[in-house]
Amino acid sequence: MYSEDSMSTEEEEYQLSSPVVVDKYRAAGQIANQVLLEIIGGIQPGQTALEVCEFGDKRINEMVASVYQKKNFKKGVAFPTCVSVNNCAGHFSPMEGESNTLQVMDVVKIDLGVHIDGCISTAAHTIILGQDPAAGPLNGPVANAICAAHFASECAVRLLRPGKTNYDITRAIEKVAEVFGVTPVSGVLSHNIKRYVIDGAKVIIGKSDIEYTVEEEEFEVNEAYAIDIVMSTGDGKCRELEQRTTIFNRIAGAQYAVRLGASHYVLKEMNEKFSNLPFTLRSFDHVGKAKLGMVELLEHELVHPYPVLFEKDGETVVQFKFTALILQNQTMKLNEGLPLPFVNSEATIDSVPELKQIMQMSTKRSKKKKKRRRRR
Repeated sequence: MYSEDSMSTEEEEYQLSSPVVVDKYRAAGQIANQVLLEIIGGIQPGQTALEVCEFGDKRINEMVASVYQKKNFKKGVAFPTCVSVNNCAGHFSPMEGESNTLQVMDVVKIDLGVHIDGCISTAAHTIILGQDPAAGPLNGPVANAICAAHFASECAVRLLRPGKTNYDITRAIEKVAEVFGVTPVSGVLSHNIKRYVIDGAKVIIGKSDIEYTVEEEEFEVNEAYAIDIVMSTGDGKCRELEQRTTIFNRIAGAQYAVRLGASHYVLKEMNEKFSNLPFTLRSFDHVGKAKLGMVELLEHELVHPYPVLFEKDGETVVQFKFTALILQNQTMKLNEGLPLPFVNSEATIDSVPELKQIMQMSTKRSKKKKKRRRRR
C-alpha cells in the first residue's frame, strides 16, 4: 500500500513540466506511429482482422523492448490493437475463430496504444484497403466522413490550449460534421490521460446529447489528452451486436471477494501484467480460464468492458485519434505523419469563418516576456 504522501510525490515526479516525462510520452508516440505505419504498409485484402491485431500488439512489445533498456520500469501495450471495418465503430480485437476477412475497399480503422513507464500514447487511423490511386479519389458520403474526421482533428489540436474548454472542441467537431453532411458518433469521449490512467476525469464529448452530458472544463498547461474523433455517414447511434467483447480494464478502487478460481487467476494476471491499462483476453496464457473468470468480475463491476459497437448496415464509420501534450509554449501532437486516404469532397471548411479562423491558429504559443523593472 502507498501512503497519500508517497502517491502525491510520485504524481509530482511525472508532471509534464519534466522534460524526462515528456520524452517518455514522445517515445510512446513514436512507437505508436511506427506500428501504425507498418500496419498500413503491410495490411492486405484476404488477411483477417485477428492477424493484424496480433501483429500490432507483437510489434508494440518488440519496439518498446528496444528503448529505455537500462531502466527498470514497465513498457508495452496501453490499448490492444483493434481493426474495425466499415460500419463497425470500434473495439474489434477478435479471438481465434471469431475474426472476419478483409476485402478490397473496406474502410478500416486501426486503433492502438503504447506506454513507456505508464506514459501513454493512443492513436487511430482510417484507411481504404487496396485503394488504387490510378482510379482517382473516392467521392461521396465516405469521403465526406473522412474529410470531416480529419478536419475535426485538426481543429481539436488547435483548440487544445490554455483558455479554451472542452465545449469549444465539441462545438468545432459538430460544426465540421455539419459542413460535410455527416454525424459525430454518439457517446464518443476523449479524456485527459495521466500515468497509467487512460480515461481521466476531464472529458471532451464528440456530440452534444441528452444521454451524454459532461461538465465544462478549461484546459491547462501540463495536461495530456487522447483526442478521439469518430464520424458516421449514418445517424451516429451505434449499438452492440453478437460480437464478443474482448477488451477490458480494471476499475480503480473496485473491490469484491471473488469466489471462482478463474476469477482469482484473472485478477492476479491483471495486477502483474497490465498495470491498470486495457487488455485483451488473448493476452492470457489460459484464455478459457480468463473467459470464465471475467464473467464474475463483470457481474461485480470489477472491470470495465469496451464493447464492439456497430452503426446500421450500409453505413460507414471513420476514426482518427491522437495524443497531445499541452506544454507551456506549444501543444505537441504526438501522432501525425500518417498517409490519408485519397478522397475528394465538394464541401469545404473555408466556407465557415469560425472554422477557418480555428485552422489559422498555431499550435505554438509565444513566450510571455517578463517585464523589466525600471531603474530609478
